[in-house]
Amino acid sequence: MNLPLYIARRYLFSKKKHNAINIISAISVCGVALATLALVCTLSVFNGFQDMVAGFFTAFDPELKITVREGKVFDPDGPDIRPLKDWPEIEVWTETLEENAMVQYKDRQTMAVIKGVEDNFEQLTSIDSLLYGAGGFVLDDSVVDYGLMGIELVSELGTGIQFVDPLQVYAPKRHARVNLANPSAAFNRDYLHSPGAVFAVNQQKYDARYILTSLGFARRLFDYDTEVSAIEIKLKPGTDTESVKRRMEEQIGGRYNVQDRYEQQADVFRIMEIEKLISYLFLTFILAIACFNIIGSLSMLILDKREDVETLRNLGADDRLTARIFLFEGWMISFFGAASGIVLGLLLCFLQQRFGLISLGGGNGSFIVDAYPVSVHATDVVLVFVTVIAVGFLSVWYPVRYLSRRLLKRQP
Repeated sequence: MNLPLYIARRYLFSKKKHNAINIISAISVCGVALATLALVCTLSVFNGFQDMVAGFFTAFDPELKITVREGKVFDPDGPDIRPLKDWPEIEVWTETLEENAMVQYKDRQTMAVIKGVEDNFEQLTSIDSLLYGAGGFVLDDSVVDYGLMGIELVSELGTGIQFVDPLQVYAPKRHARVNLANPSAAFNRDYLHSPGAVFAVNQQKYDARYILTSLGFARRLFDYDTEVSAIEIKLKPGTDTESVKRRMEEQIGGRYNVQDRYEQQADVFRIMEIEKLISYLFLTFILAIACFNIIGSLSMLILDKREDVETLRNLGADDRLTARIFLFEGWMISFFGAASGIVLGLLLCFLQQRFGLISLGGGNGSFIVDAYPVSVHATDVVLVFVTVIAVGFLSVWYPVRYLSRRLLKRQP
């Protein structure tokens, strides 16, 4: 066994002359452990929120989405796009067209996003799991078109889940100039009726702005013939999404974007990643402060072991060997603090997942989930362990070398 490591291990667990040294060493381990526990739990909670948000988007967003790089619409029957529809990995292929419009119900009006979809949109996403009301997912029939609104938009317009009067939708004509004498002539107007249901994604982006309707209604309202703003795709179970995405990009990547679910919501997840990074940096700073307790413990240990060091020197040990003893001592404190903190952090995360120990808003049901969501990622656990070991190494390396020279001067 490495001699400095062996002696450091004996010093860590053996009884010291002064009991205060044992107490300070225990406090140092506890400080590192608590900082490590906080890192594990905080990163896991951020992961839990990310997974929860991703679950909401999954119910509304497709696995893959094709959009044009320049402009807003494109022809889905073009020679570069149409061959993709016959790929064996594709289970559902649906065309969509979305654009801003003004909607009015009685004396209330607001801007909304009209998203026209095909009838197979219900097979593309889990929209049925988001519906509330007595009705269902109905886009049109032989007489009228229906508009499925987000729950916050329903509240803003005051329509209720099942409204009687039709919803008026206005959109500017694509090739018409505004006539100041008759401004309404520059707008297309159409009507949407209630399907008896609304959807709730629990994301304001959708719930407060979107209206789902038939693709034919959207094309008629916005003066398009066959154009679409996106093609949304669902792959067969077991298909490698990333592999299919790369192949599509190789075939049509010059003019089109191919996005997976995370890329479709890149802004949301980027913000959450930044928040997670900032929390990690703050907690790492707190960890560094906790590691300074180790310096105090080591300085007292050095004073306590002066006689032992002198004996080692008489046996031929040099200053480098004695410094490494206390350096290993500091690293062992960091290691045991990191190990115990990770174990306790994982245990706390498990209890939070199982029993929801820490609730959101007092657990009164005002939030989407009653307790903080937790998701432990192995990469985060490894990152925390490496961070604690690295910070512990850096925090004791120079102080130990300095204290060893000052406190363990050779006697004349």
